[in-house]
Formats: sequence, structure tokens, C-alpha cells
Amino acid sequence: MGKNFSIATVSLLLLLASTNAGQVFDVKSYGAKPNGDITQALTQAWKAACAVAGSKVVISTGAYELGPVTLLGPCKDAIEFNLQGTLQSPSDVESFKGKDGWVIFEKIDSLTVSGGGVFDGKGQTAWQKNNCAKESNCDKLPMNIRFNFITNSIVQDITSKDSKFFHINLLECKNLQFQHVTITAPADSPNTDGIHIGRSSQINITNANIGTGDDCISIGDGNHDITINQVTCGPGHGISVGSLGKYENEQPVSGIRVIGSTFINTDNGVRIKTWPASPVGTASDMHFENITMKNVANPILIDQNYCPNKQCSNESPSKVKISNVSFKDIRGTSSTQEAVKFICSKSVPCQQVLVADIDLTYKEGGSTTSTCVNVQPTTLGKQNPPTCT
Repeated sequence: MGKNFSIATVSLLLLLASTNAGQVFDVKSYGAKPNGDITQALTQAWKAACAVAGSKVVISTGAYELGPVTLLGPCKDAIEFNLQGTLQSPSDVESFKGKDGWVIFEKIDSLTVSGGGVFDGKGQTAWQKNNCAKESNCDKLPMNIRFNFITNSIVQDITSKDSKFFHINLLECKNLQFQHVTITAPADSPNTDGIHIGRSSQINITNANIGTGDDCISIGDGNHDITINQVTCGPGHGISVGSLGKYENEQPVSGIRVIGSTFINTDNGVRIKTWPASPVGTASDMHFENITMKNVANPILIDQNYCPNKQCSNESPSKVKISNVSFKDIRGTSSTQEAVKFICSKSVPCQQVLVADIDLTYKEGGSTTSTCVNVQPTTLGKQNPPTCT
């Protein structure tokens, strides 16, 4: 995987060099003005830039109003979206007319999103309309940024703020890197996952700072070769594989790495979650290593009976098979005494679970505990708490 990563990095550096040398399309040349609506200007600038090889769309410093837009490819060659200012979403959900994204990048190869700017989703009013805690089939609110079918691309030095729903959503992307991305929303903002990854491969998230009201990063079905490195998470619900098994025909998950990350005051740390009464599925080759927990409620968790807000009508076991999982070199403090919890399915018990060099202390003093159901982990090195002895 190291070789693949280096090749991808070199290609992305070449991508950056090519876009920096290309023609610039400033939205101000298309009538954009600070504190005004630039939806039409951006749409025109993007269309013109997309037809030119190695181009750059620039939104300079200042605040700009922007309605929902789809920035569509394929483009002639590499293209950069350079946001230096702040884009402000409409506050009202009605103006989206059912659209599930605010800024959508779609069907683009060799895209760079950069510039140090802010995508401000103005989500405060929309959060009050979120009824997903009560209704399993609730209306989905618009996400700040969607990347649909994006390949060989890089996103760096941007901020997503106060999204109405997920901040960043990936669908069927390949070889996409995130570097120095900041995501921020209050701890009580509902369903504001930082980065949700769906049916994608070769995704690398590095040096991100994510604080939000749901999972900092969530990994859905169909994902392969996902690396998360040096991410700071908090507030939020941690970094989660899943939830899996809610829908029919979900695709396998494999090759997940979470390395060198820090969790601060989160509801969970590293977590794998599947629904009960699920269709058959698999999640394998998942590894969590060199992680610091600071006052985290559930630092290490496998939950195959995940059922938030009592939305499950059938309590039969999950049929998602979890295997080849490791938790290594995880230390810090737990806000609850039960620091390690493995609740696996009695239908398909977890297999090949390794727990090595764990040192989690209870914040109030005293020892932490662990729970294991339908799993017999292999243990190595320090075990604090003792894992399911």
C-alpha cells in the first residue's frame, strides 16, 4: 500500500503543478461581488474553465452568497477550484427544492479544491427541522459539499462550517486525498457527519481537524483502501466503520486504516457498528493504531446491535461478518468505566480480533473494564483494562 500511496502522491503533485500554471477564471469577471449572490457567476466561470486545459476558478477574499450548484465534468483537463473567501449557503431548506447537496462536484478527473476558504452551510435553522431521531425514513437535509464520481484529485486547506446535514460526502470516488481540512459545527448539531465515505477506494485523509455533532468520519458500505492519519476528532461521535447492514445489497468493506489520531471529549473513539436483522455482508481488514483518547465515552467499540432511537422492529442478529480487526497502541482516558466493548453477532461471531498494548484509565480514577460478547480476542502486550479475561 505504501508504494501505491507514493505513486498517488506524485501524480497529485503533478496535478497541482499543472493547475497552477493554467488560465485563471475569476468569478468577479462574471459579475460576482462580495456580499452578493454569485450562483450565476460561479456557474458561468466553471463552465468556461472546464472547457480549458489546466484552468483555475478563483473566488477571492470576501463573503459571497451562493445557492445550490453542481460543478459538473468531465473537464478538458485538470481543474482547480480555489476558494479564498467565504461562501454562504441559503439558510432556508426550501430554497434547495429537495436537492441533497449545496456545492456538488461531479464526474471530474484531476480536480483540486484549495485556497483556505470557508463553506458556511448556515445550518442553525435547518437543525431544528431535523426529525431523524424520531423517524427512520426522515427527509435528508442538504450537505455542504458532495464529491460524486471524482478521481485522481486533492482537497486541501478548506473549512466546512455548520452544514445542515453531512459536511462532506463522497460517492464512488477513487484516489482522492484530503489534507489540512477543518470541519466545525456544535456538538448538538444533528447528523452533521464530518466526512462520510461511500463506495469509494484509495481515499486518504491526513492532518484534518474535525469537531461536529455526529461521526467525525463515517465509512459506509463498498469502501476499500481507506487511510485516516493524524486526524483530531472532537466534539463528535468518533470515527466509525458503519453503520452497516441497514439496507439490502450493501457491498463489502475492507482495507481500513486509522492511524496516529486523537479523540477529545467524544461520545465514541474508534467504532465498528452494524444493525441487527441485517442482510448478509462483510467487513474485514480493519486496523486502528497509535491513537490517543482524552475523556472519551466508548474508546474502543464493536457494536453489532446498533439501533439508535429504538428504530428497529426486528431484533434478530446482524448477519454482517466482521473479521481481521486490530486495535493497537491505544491509550488515554475514558469518561466511562467500560473502556473496551465488543458486542458481536451471535449469528456470525467476530473472528481474528487482535487487541495489543492498550492503556485506558478511568477519568474519575480507578480501573476500567471490558466486555466481550460472541468474540474471543487475541491479546498482546499491555492490557489495561484486561480484555475479556
